[in-house]
Amino acid sequence: MENHSKTVRVWDPLVRIFHWSLVLSFAIAYLSSEDGEGLHEISGYIAFGLILFRILWGFVGSQYARFSEFVYSPKTVIAYLRSLLTTNPKHYLGHNPAGGWMVVLLLLGVLATGFTGIKLLAVEEGRGPLAQMEVPALIAVASADQDENEGQGENEGGEEFWEEAHEVAANLTLLLIFLHVVGVVVSSRLHRENLVRAMVTGDKNVADKDSV
Repeated sequence: MENHSKTVRVWDPLVRIFHWSLVLSFAIAYLSSEDGEGLHEISGYIAFGLILFRILWGFVGSQYARFSEFVYSPKTVIAYLRSLLTTNPKHYLGHNPAGGWMVVLLLLGVLATGFTGIKLLAVEEGRGPLAQMEVPALIAVASADQDENEGQGENEGGEEFWEEAHEVAANLTLLLIFLHVVGVVVSSRLHRENLVRAMVTGDKNVADKDSV
């Protein structure tokens, strides 16, 4: 029997603009990490703002952009991963169950990287949105009587904590990006589709019978 295919608009323009803008801004922020102010700071703010937008769009956006469309139960994720070992893995128009959770982890990773960066800026230089907020460093040691030197040491400890937290968050996010790229390549080959092109054009070519 002949299988007919059709073109379906999956990713709306805002999702596509978000995706490639985040790729660019995170790459610039990561590669300019030694820059401090300037390029690193600006690209970091852009990436953080993009994540806030995507979280909002995940609730009010188009069909395939919504979290309710691609955040599946662990049981469904396991079933999908098992189907990859068969000759006919289950196909999803939007994010597949594994890809959906990867999206969530990436959003959290960039969010954590952005927050720790903004907090580090506040602690080190007294600048940024968190500069006027008192967010106690987790490693601060309470003391009834602090002299000036003790206060300075605690501040340096806070800077060190947030600097390390920022670096860890950025590197974990980079690892997630690598796994995401691997997943895109594997899924593209298994389902015989070009997921990168789909994120550029917004369209997918799917067989009438195999889309979910």
